[in-house]
Amino acid sequence: MTTHRGRWTLADRADAVLRELPVTVPPGTAALTVRLDHPRDAGVLDLGCLGPAGFRGWSGGARDTFTITAGWATPGYLPGELEPGEWRVLLRLHRIPPEGLDYEVTATVATTAPPQPPPPAAPPRPERPPRRDLPAVDGLRWIAGDLHAHTVHSDGSCTIDELAALAAGRGLDFLAVTDHNTVSHHPWLPAASARYGIALVPGQEVTTDRGHANVFGPVGWVDFRRPPDEWRATAERAGGAMSVNHPLGGDCAWRQPLTDRTRLAEVWHSGWWDRTWGAPLAWARAWRPGVVPVGGSDFHRPGDDAPPGSPTTWLLVDPDRPVEAAVVDALRAGRTAVSAGPDAPLLLRVGDELLALDADGALLEHPDGRHRVVRGDRCRFPAGDGLHVLESHRMEVIALCS
Repeated sequence: MTTHRGRWTLADRADAVLRELPVTVPPGTAALTVRLDHPRDAGVLDLGCLGPAGFRGWSGGARDTFTITAGWATPGYLPGELEPGEWRVLLRLHRIPPEGLDYEVTATVATTAPPQPPPPAAPPRPERPPRRDLPAVDGLRWIAGDLHAHTVHSDGSCTIDELAALAAGRGLDFLAVTDHNTVSHHPWLPAASARYGIALVPGQEVTTDRGHANVFGPVGWVDFRRPPDEWRATAERAGGAMSVNHPLGGDCAWRQPLTDRTRLAEVWHSGWWDRTWGAPLAWARAWRPGVVPVGGSDFHRPGDDAPPGSPTTWLLVDPDRPVEAAVVDALRAGRTAVSAGPDAPLLLRVGDELLALDADGALLEHPDGRHRVVRGDRCRFPAGDGLHVLESHRMEVIALCS
């Protein structure tokens, strides 16, 4: 057993927000269990782990203990052989009070692995609502989804099966599962996708105290300790894509330097409670020309967050490609639209036209600020370059497309 204890101070946080505590793992180790103790009512310490060969897991402030074995690991952590040598427990000093924060980290190694906790029962496959009748565009089709959701592999309450069942029951075709700073959920996505008839797209929310970004696609772990330009380069080299998340989201607002600004931005986040508030659109237009809007519910648990698909991101995809790959292709190409929900009024780009659906009486705002009234449930307009907005007479945002 290895124990580290002490008190973190504001000076410690100012010097280095991320700390590494060494733990020796001898040959023949079958299990490593780490426990973090600190007064949670006084401050927040985030927890993670590195092995000699690299990343082995992250749970942030969601857990105070984890176990890694060859055959299983606590959600958020990667199972596999425990290579002998120096391991490192990661602590991020997320919130430290002026008087400091006492802590104790205990790491225990064992030559016999404990039994894996039994998984919860998988929920039944729900009845899916009918899909909307949307026009094809040059052989491509529109699908509905959500690009931001969490499970028990970070700070969500749902298993992957539970999340998949919930999203499928909402009528979504795809869902990006974007747990914080980990990829431990990726191996479990294909089976849940098949069980519930929804494409679960591997993702990671790269999370720091100066902003969050979603990486989409099977690109491997993206190191949140590196600068955001490297996050983007890592994702794009592997064929993935990156978006800036909830850029005006309270203490999670985007404050990171980024030399080459992403085209994708989570302009519509579930935290946009009052959509007459124009700041998200003002931010998007100032971010870069040709910004591509996406939406995310940032779902964590029933009753606390907006349900999956609130808002809904629509992607124009190649039906001949596997859906998970087609989603990333569409994101990289910028073929997106966003609505309040799967059945809400919708604005789509169809060739060189815009199609406003179920939006009779709404106003279409063009990128140059001109407005036109929507008359009827299927109304077409000429499309220009840039961000187009459907809004109500109160200037409440109803739908977006680029």
